[in-house]
Amino acid sequence: MRISTVTVYEQSVSSMNRQQAGFLKTGQQIASGRRVVNPSDDPQAASRAVGVSQAKAVTEQYADARVSARNALAQTESVLDSASSVLERARTLLVQASSDTLGDADRQSVASELRGLYEVMIGQANATDGNGRYLFGGYKDGSPPFQKDGDGNIEYNGDSNARALRIDASRLMQVAENGENVFLSVPATAGHLARAGEANAGSVTFTGPSVVDAAESGHRDKYTITFGQDAGGAPIYTVSGPGGPLADHTNIAFESGKPVTFAGLSMVFAGEPVDGDVFEVGPAEDMDPDIFRSFEQVLAALETPADTPAAKAALRNTLNTAMREFANAQDNVLTVRASAGARLNELDIVDSVGANRMLNYEQTLSDLVDLDYVQATADYSLRQVGLQASYEVFTTMKEMSLFSRM
Repeated sequence: MRISTVTVYEQSVSSMNRQQAGFLKTGQQIASGRRVVNPSDDPQAASRAVGVSQAKAVTEQYADARVSARNALAQTESVLDSASSVLERARTLLVQASSDTLGDADRQSVASELRGLYEVMIGQANATDGNGRYLFGGYKDGSPPFQKDGDGNIEYNGDSNARALRIDASRLMQVAENGENVFLSVPATAGHLARAGEANAGSVTFTGPSVVDAAESGHRDKYTITFGQDAGGAPIYTVSGPGGPLADHTNIAFESGKPVTFAGLSMVFAGEPVDGDVFEVGPAEDMDPDIFRSFEQVLAALETPADTPAAKAALRNTLNTAMREFANAQDNVLTVRASAGARLNELDIVDSVGANRMLNYEQTLSDLVDLDYVQATADYSLRQVGLQASYEVFTTMKEMSLFSRM
């Protein structure tokens, strides 16, 4: 069988090209550390690697979201801790102010410190996250959520929503609180609250209210105790509920210091009422809780001279109400803070799960596209030997031509 010189040259060159291509590919694999340098090297593995890389990128985005969530929750928790300390100090001052040994000047001193706490509380309520976003404004986080109106009263200008971030594929976490939930609410266990009417002119003070019969469903309603006079000028009172005056508590003769019991609730009134004096009582959450209004009312009472029986009664009633309101507000702040702390703990758990997931993705990618250096080094040596052999074969074959004998 005769083989033409052209065929010999073509086959030899083709063999060398194949050996060079294989040698170059193995060299690229060793240099890059990847078995699949181009998708054509292993289309199936390359396709799976794309899917794993996309899942890995999504997991990294969730990890970044958890960092943002942790920062926001940590700042919220820190502010709430400060707010709780302010309320604790305010409660201590109210206990001091309620002492009968204090005079007007002493109460002015207490009011001075309390006003400072009031301003601190406003500052905490308008705290930002460091990026100019207000922590307690809800979705309206571009402006201070608590601002004074024309009358000097604090108004909430945020909304009732709370910002949330998706920290994992199946978890949307709330990362901020709205001011309504923190400063204008009370915990579910707050109990009942009573307030004296602002226009009361008598010297009546109250104690309570307390629940004496929890089985009485009516104790969850709001009531008004109105004082009046009978035909002889003796003081009487009427208790009114959602449906109007209670049949068995209408025009009842008033006895100072004797408990007034109605709808499962009990209060004690002491002093001398004036016709038209009013007291409201109901569940704390239904009494329009507002910690800033409580501060304002206490400050006004402490800065007003208690030089008449009516003024002393108004001061006593305001302090009694404020003590309960401050206690409820502090409990509510601590409850919200505990919720933020629980979410911080959850972030640690989700971080651990996300880290394990990233390790799995890295291992899967490694199995799909990474190079086995031991095998690659052996292949590289074999490719090198094969390339050298192809050179030798070509050198030998070209010497077998008849032209080399001429």
